[in-house]
Amino acid sequence: MSRMIIPIGADHAGFELKEKVKLFLNEKGYEVKDFGCYSSESIDYPDFGHPVAEMVENNAGMKGILICGSGNGINMTANKHQGIRSALCWKAEIAELARLHNDANIIALPARFISEEEALEMIEVFFKTSFEGGRHQNRINKIACV
Repeated sequence: MSRMIIPIGADHAGFELKEKVKLFLNEKGYEVKDFGCYSSESIDYPDFGHPVAEMVENNAGMKGILICGSGNGINMTANKHQGIRSALCWKAEIAELARLHNDANIIALPARFISEEEALEMIEVFFKTSFEGGRHQNRINKIACV
C-alpha cells in the first residue's frame, strides 16, 4: 500500500513553518513532495504555488498545502487553476468547513498570523474531514468558469 502524497509549497515568509509541517506530516506517515522554497531568502510566491496547484489539479482526490506570509498571495495563485479550490484558513473550524462545504483541495496558511500549533491542528482537521456533498455539491458545480 502506498502512502498518501501531499504536495507542499511556500514562499520565504512561510519557509520555516513549511519545514515544521513537513516533519509533522512525515511523522504521521505521509509522503511529502516539497516544491520549495528552500530558504528564507526573498522569492516570488507564484513560483511555488503553481506547481503545487498543478499537482493537485492533475491527481484526483489529492490535497495540498500552501504557505506564505498572509496566505493571500499563494492562495490567489492556486485558485487561478480551474480544478483548484484553495481555502485560506486561520483556525481549525475554517479548515473543517472548507472541506465539509467547499470540498477544498488545498489549504493555504498565513505563516505570519498563526502559531505552529494552530497550523498543525488545521492541517490535521483538513486532511481528516470529508466533503459533505448534498446541497454543497450544487454550489461547487457553479464555481467553474467556462
